[in-house]
Amino acid sequence: MTYPKHSWYTGSEKLTQSVARESGGMTMANADPSTDLRRADGTPVRVLVVDDEPTLAELLSMALRYEGWEVRSAADGQSAVRTAREFRPDAVILDMMLPDIDGLEVLRRLRGETPEVPVLFLTAKDSVEDRITGLTAGGDDYVTKPFSLEEVVARLRGLMRRMGRAPMRSDSELVVGDLSLDEDSHEVRRGGDLVTLTATEFELLRYLMRNPRRVLSKSQILDRVWNYDFGGQANVVELYISYLRKKIDAGRAPMIHTMRGAGYVLKPAD
Repeated sequence: MTYPKHSWYTGSEKLTQSVARESGGMTMANADPSTDLRRADGTPVRVLVVDDEPTLAELLSMALRYEGWEVRSAADGQSAVRTAREFRPDAVILDMMLPDIDGLEVLRRLRGETPEVPVLFLTAKDSVEDRITGLTAGGDDYVTKPFSLEEVVARLRGLMRRMGRAPMRSDSELVVGDLSLDEDSHEVRRGGDLVTLTATEFELLRYLMRNPRRVLSKSQILDRVWNYDFGGQANVVELYISYLRKKIDAGRAPMIHTMRGAGYVLKPAD
């Protein structure tokens, strides 16, 4: 589906022209791998989006997922508190005006359970008094509608780095289970054993490893690895996945899994 281009949440042309093609919507510009944020265990950072406007919440969620982050959303304050308790987010995007309890009360309850989680307020109010109220209550930053998605992502990155919630990778190595990939030397190892890959196999594996435990569709893989040079022919993805399996999973517990009707996922071996 295609989202309407409302002025209060659109931004740069780069952002409004690019979200996943298979969803028929927008795609964001590719995230810079040098600024990739992950949890200490190597899994994607988690962001909770709290907004009662469904289109805006979905748009924000899509943009953040395109960064490779895990995202959940809530449409009111009560469900936001419940979701945060279960999800344990690394950052929260919180609308000030919610249908049941306001954003300040949600913040107070979140702080009661996770005092250090960074919170980015969304507000339609632009007065100095409103901004001071939110920040004084414990909010870490705010954006005022209209805003750009690029700005929201940049502010979240800054908050998580400053709060130490999700340290930026300090080297070029991706690690998932016993599989490692060095983006500088192009060296790949499984269980310490060197694995030799072609350039295309390396790019495919790198994309899978940047998104561990995340199901990636054939269309997403074609878009990222081949840029649709093969005319959208999904069989090339199947072919290269089979090549990777022979080199990565042969004689070992499998890490690359097929999710029928959905795509492929890479995760640590059981």
